[in-house]
Amino acid sequence: MVEYNPFSEEVMTDPYPVYRRLRDEAPAYYIEEYDCWVLSRFEDIWTASMDADSYSTEQGTTSAQLLTKVQPVTPMLNLIDPPRHTYLRSRIRGYFQPRNVAELEPRVREFAMECIHSFSEKGECDVMGDFSSQIAVKVACMINGFPVEDGDLLVALVQRFFARQEGVVGMTEDGVAAAMEMGAYFEELVKARRKAAQAQDDVVNAFVTADLDGRPLEPAEIGTHLSMLLIGGAETFPKVFANATYRLFQHPDQRAALVADQSLIPDAFTELLRYDMPTQFLGRVLKQDVEIHDQIMRKGQVVLFVYPSGNRDEREFENPDVIDIRRQPPRILSFGHGTHACLGINVARLEGKVCMELLFRYMPDYVVETDRLVRLRTEFVQGFESVPIKFKPFRV
Repeated sequence: MVEYNPFSEEVMTDPYPVYRRLRDEAPAYYIEEYDCWVLSRFEDIWTASMDADSYSTEQGTTSAQLLTKVQPVTPMLNLIDPPRHTYLRSRIRGYFQPRNVAELEPRVREFAMECIHSFSEKGECDVMGDFSSQIAVKVACMINGFPVEDGDLLVALVQRFFARQEGVVGMTEDGVAAAMEMGAYFEELVKARRKAAQAQDDVVNAFVTADLDGRPLEPAEIGTHLSMLLIGGAETFPKVFANATYRLFQHPDQRAALVADQSLIPDAFTELLRYDMPTQFLGRVLKQDVEIHDQIMRKGQVVLFVYPSGNRDEREFENPDVIDIRRQPPRILSFGHGTHACLGINVARLEGKVCMELLFRYMPDYVVETDRLVRLRTEFVQGFESVPIKFKPFRV
């Protein structure tokens, strides 16, 4: 019988063999230690994600909130159920719609070229620290209304939030402290905005002027919402791009096709994200009993949606363990689904398009320094901390 523990060395090293066994042998798997259920098949996760009547996020979604319980649960946007969630999301949804995001492309390219200019003549860079992370945090600041000059500070807070200590299960004390510091930073930003003479057209202002349940939001409340948007915007894309850079180095035929025809990039980005989704799961707490695969999941129990497993489900995808940059799946779980689907889907696609285009334009024959790769080994996020590459030096 398959055994699954998200904190095990086996799973944190390479979860996909275990995920396959979960899908085949125990699609509704119970972890007694955490009184927790695990859903691993695509259709089950897809369907459950739409069922806000049965599944709640208000007690947390992360392992640190639901399993080890070391991270306090604050009412950030992704931890609020409808109808309050519906109202708050509607306040900011417009900033993430395709038309508004498309208007950001010149600035995203400008940010990217600034990064490339800083390392082009060196013939080497870290595609995370020197490139994708720099772009992602600037874009997150621009969309949300955070001071761009604080980008380095904000990235450092996010990195501390995700850091793990060898021999310690789950989130560290410093990670919890970083979350608190993040909230405090945004609380001060909100207070300053409320004192400002002129309002700005951005996400911060949308929250500042919101009226929830007949009252304005407190600065601390807004701070938690902004923390979530920072983490989602500044942390996820760099890991996606780093994974993509590494996988395309492993598959030179696929890379050559992209260099020859950049119109393939949007589908390729989607495929690489399907194949290597960084976030391993998000959880819910049951609001009522649910029966699935002859198992009764009880009200009050935790349920984990293991998205990367769903994205490799043979029942949904043909040859799911093969990277096919021409694949055009009608459904993927890479941005979640349902009530809490990722707001930043269009931003991530724009960043992916721009970064991949420029990578293949200026560094088409890059070589990943595999002996210097630094992997991120956590139960919650898979990927790299550093992906150093070498390339032929050039001037821009």
